[in-house]
Amino acid sequence: MLKIALSGCGGRMGRVIADIVGARSEMKIVAGFDPNTVKYGDFPVFADPFEFQGSCDVIIDFSNASGTEHLLAYCEKKSIPVIICTTGHSTEQLNRIREAATKIPVFRSGNMSIGINLLTELLRKSTAVLGDKFDVEIIEKHHNQKLDAPSGTALMLADAVSDALPYDVEYVYDRHARREKRPAHEIGISAIRGGTIVGEHSVLFCGRDEIIELKHTALSREVFAVGAVDAAVFMAGCTQSGIYDMNDVIASRGN
Repeated sequence: MLKIALSGCGGRMGRVIADIVGARSEMKIVAGFDPNTVKYGDFPVFADPFEFQGSCDVIIDFSNASGTEHLLAYCEKKSIPVIICTTGHSTEQLNRIREAATKIPVFRSGNMSIGINLLTELLRKSTAVLGDKFDVEIIEKHHNQKLDAPSGTALMLADAVSDALPYDVEYVYDRHARREKRPAHEIGISAIRGGTIVGEHSVLFCGRDEIIELKHTALSREVFAVGAVDAAVFMAGCTQSGIYDMNDVIASRGN
């Protein structure tokens, strides 16, 4: 029986994950961590991870970037693998995540959807073929309650394009103050917030007289929750410290 602790269990994604795990007989949530200790499922909820005296095999974190460092301290002390699904981390927080990965297995992805992670591979291949003859623009859309912009997924997609180019690129988030033609070596990233949009990401390769668009649309939060649970199964078997991501989960399915 896979024992999971769920950080951010009181949030929207936390509740979806609790429902998915609850429907599977081979795993269970043994504890939840959330400032709001109101119970949602049949597991105890603690405001502070250090209050939990039981044991678990892996922790899924869908909380807030501000709590990442404290959660990592707990995971390091207990030697527990952690899956960080939270986005919007500062440079200092990202450095802290990398530091923790030298001690414990840490899974981190800007998006837990299998589809998005396959899209990143398509972007690398497309960029390698199209090169610098096409301008790249990324448009991301999310609900009006999302805190960070641009999304972690948009940055992940931009990184996939950037990694496939032979030169450094500039990420441009706002052009209203720029009175100049678009430079060649940049990636434009635009964020839209409105209504109840779960998540939509479009990457446009804009060339002379033609546009190629690669797009992913999430129709429910369940696609992210399923990815997080699949990552939990993968990470529970990891004993080697380091940074892991959804590509490792995908690769493991081919073995």
